[in-house]
Amino acid sequence: MYLLREAGYEVTGVTDGADVVIINTCGFIKSAKMEAIETILEMTEAKRRRMVKNIIVAGCLPERYKNEFLGELPEVSAVIGVGSFGDVVSVVEGVLEGGGKAALFGDIDAPVSETRRIITTSEAWAYLKVADGCDNRCAYCVIPDIRGRYRSRPIDNIIGEAKELAEKGTKELILVAQDLTRYGLDLYGKRSLPQLLEGLCAIEQLKWIRLLYLYPSDIDDELIDVIAENDKIVKYLDIPIQHINETILRKMNRRGGGKEIRALFRRLRERIPGLVLRTSLITGLPGEGEAEFAELCDFLREAKIERAGVFPYSPEEGTAAALMEMPDTDAAERRAELVSEIQSCVMDEFNQSRVGSVTTVLVEGCLNGIFYGRSYAESPDVDGYVIIHGEGITENTFVETRLTGLESGEPAGEVLPIARR
Repeated sequence: MYLLREAGYEVTGVTDGADVVIINTCGFIKSAKMEAIETILEMTEAKRRRMVKNIIVAGCLPERYKNEFLGELPEVSAVIGVGSFGDVVSVVEGVLEGGGKAALFGDIDAPVSETRRIITTSEAWAYLKVADGCDNRCAYCVIPDIRGRYRSRPIDNIIGEAKELAEKGTKELILVAQDLTRYGLDLYGKRSLPQLLEGLCAIEQLKWIRLLYLYPSDIDDELIDVIAENDKIVKYLDIPIQHINETILRKMNRRGGGKEIRALFRRLRERIPGLVLRTSLITGLPGEGEAEFAELCDFLREAKIERAGVFPYSPEEGTAAALMEMPDTDAAERRAELVSEIQSCVMDEFNQSRVGSVTTVLVEGCLNGIFYGRSYAESPDVDGYVIIHGEGITENTFVETRLTGLESGEPAGEVLPIARR
């Protein structure tokens, strides 16, 4: 978007009447692929009705299916793989000039682009990518083949971008990578997330730093100390574990087993008071019988992980898991529903436990006269909101809120009569 804007194009989210619609896609799991395909088909229909002129499909889906894409979708004018985002201007120019269909697939192992960007999330928070690609090779995952090997951005570049964002009013930075804990290993010969966090915490204007996608086996005491001792790092950690049964974890080609995960979560709870955990779980991998699934359910009831994304296993072509026996799709989906029910109870219990406490809330918006926002315990898009009542509330500011109850299952409270931030 930044490159197109700099080249003189108007970047808009409105598709009707657009000269070019660019659809950036995910190609990770079946549901994400279907969402992307439905969007592409919706735009191809709009093109037939002459509501849009040209369609470019970019990102992971064409990268994964580069040999089939243009042939099966004749309405698409061009495709751009994940290694060719920097060529978007020339592709758009070629499409507008009628230069024929283009398919660009650059080096997916090249250093992470340092192109500036347009922030589309919020005036108050932004994602900050620290690395791209993955070297873990989990048996069910195709990301290394789509996104390439793990490549860290230099610390100075990340700190520089963070300072620019903070100067523009960003108050919360959400650090993302396919594996945040591996940060720096390729550049500096050691995991360097603690050093990066210390540099980010020194940026005065930043209020919150949130960490997503921490690989459990690589969380060590140095990292835990930095998280525990820095107030700007919110006590919310996203640690995808995928399962707890030793056999299933080995089949998934995950580093570390259930015993290590249990010990890690106990250590984190002890060292970081008030910690909120998020995880990702997969049900129905071939080999998961009733006993293995029961172990997962028992663990979730005991560990009381506050947030979880649950996914029924579906084989992805090109992965090691796709060579296993065929999964029982119905069982995988049924088990995902059961895990979601367990997690719903855990979340309700957590929300109830917060009633009466005072928490800092970043005000996100207002709907029908009611303000809503997020505390440290809610990450954008996945965790819901805190409902805020009171006078003089302003969007994109922090308010101290006493939680008084639940409204439609969400925490709700009254703003305290103290200075906003």
